[in-house]
Amino acid sequence: MNKIKAIIFDMDGVLIDAKDWHYEALNKALLLFGLEINRYDHLVTYDGLPTKKKLELLSMEQGLPNRLHQFINDMKQQYTIEIVQVRCKPTFIHEYALSKLANEGYKMAVCSNSIRNTIEIMMEKASLDQYFDFYISNQDVQNGKPDPEMYIKAIERMGLDSKECMIVEDNENGIKAARASGANVMIVDTIEDVYYENIRKHILLFERGG
Repeated sequence: MNKIKAIIFDMDGVLIDAKDWHYEALNKALLLFGLEINRYDHLVTYDGLPTKKKLELLSMEQGLPNRLHQFINDMKQQYTIEIVQVRCKPTFIHEYALSKLANEGYKMAVCSNSIRNTIEIMMEKASLDQYFDFYISNQDVQNGKPDPEMYIKAIERMGLDSKECMIVEDNENGIKAARASGANVMIVDTIEDVYYENIRKHILLFERGG
């Protein structure tokens, strides 16, 4: 039996209901050049990928010039922060869950395909920053999710075995990365699924070998 000692959270769709924020912000930047990602493609192909990867796909599929990537990326980040400042607020179920888990001695971290500045601002606005030991962003790795690099890096940084960790994820690319890391994976549909009793239930399930 492996005792769970750490919980690693994805951010968008797990702790923050920000999937549409990234979608809106990127489309706002793309519309400057007459392009956009439709809702179906967003959900099926682009959801959970780093912006850099999304732009590479747009270049292949819609002919977006590579020279525009950096500008669009910069504008997307600016638009994202504008949305976050208005919409990102504390959520009681998450504050309660993380405070309980912290008091119980679990190590906790965030691994997100977002850039570091976005993670820091969102966690601060959501009043969750005090509970995490560290964040790993897409700027801290060579390959974002679905590659498991950031999860492997987080587990190593905690000095733990993968089976001593539980990862909380919600989308296909993140779930692939989490499973490939060798850790236990708690899959959620929405941020409402990330509450204390549900997290504890999954911890006990994995500790019993479920």
